[in-house]
Amino acid sequence: MVEGFLGIDVGSISTKGVVVDRELRVVASRYLRTQGNPINSIRRLVAELGRQVDSSVRILGAGTTGSARRLAGVMVQADIVKNEIIAHAVAAGHFHPDAGTVLEIGGQDSKIVILRDGIPVDFAMNTVCAAGTGSFLDHQATRLGIPIEDFGALALKAQNRVNIAGRCTVFAESDMIHKAQLGMSTEDIVSGLCDAIVRNYMNTVAKGKKILPKVLFQGGVAANIGVRRAFERALEQEVVVPEHFLVMGAFGAALLAAEEVETRATRFAGFRVAEMDFRTRAFECDGCPNRCEVVETVREAR
Repeated sequence: MVEGFLGIDVGSISTKGVVVDRELRVVASRYLRTQGNPINSIRRLVAELGRQVDSSVRILGAGTTGSARRLAGVMVQADIVKNEIIAHAVAAGHFHPDAGTVLEIGGQDSKIVILRDGIPVDFAMNTVCAAGTGSFLDHQATRLGIPIEDFGALALKAQNRVNIAGRCTVFAESDMIHKAQLGMSTEDIVSGLCDAIVRNYMNTVAKGKKILPKVLFQGGVAANIGVRRAFERALEQEVVVPEHFLVMGAFGAALLAAEEVETRATRFAGFRVAEMDFRTRAFECDGCPNRCEVVETVREAR
């Protein structure tokens, strides 16, 4: 029987999971849409990972990360719960020990992690506005009638540089519509949008950061070759997309779990979590004048 570790990364747009063996090789992975229901997406993720590994893998440890990491941690009884900065940095350092900078763009936020000798020494996040994130790209692809999978390749066909406002989702969309009404091609507009996304990222998330090679590009938007090329133009250096770029956060959580359980048994509830129901309720604590909100998650067997 193979022994391994489970990592789960739950974001606002997507839910990712991996199972790695003792040699930290990926033996199962899955990427799902959260669809506004993280409890259901976590259950689906665990079920699908369980089917991939069947009974061939015994989980020795489980870790969670992402914006819903605490909820996921409660549901699967994770051994460790860590923020996505640490998870992405750990994963990047594992696959690319010489990495100096990690660029990550997810569904609703963007982040940058500065690494020195494999250690994260600085980071920044943009969580105020969704401009230039995966959800914004999805919306624009739908509006233009272009499959999101084809969005980046279309940008590479551009013949002209088009300047699109990128600091705000509303202004960017208005600018794209205006450029289309002037008769500019869809390819040029999409390429201009990719440049705008990178320009916004560099002026907000990466502002003041010393970006050194090797530069890694992680997260769902890394699948967009147009954005990757725009980063390379802006940075004037190669940008590397890791093999497991979609699930790097989950991979990092699995690595952290492996370290956490070195001297003790796992608390992981098992793949049967997929067959359980969960309820979450909130109430005010009246133990003091602060009246803090308390969120409680209850697990119930079906």
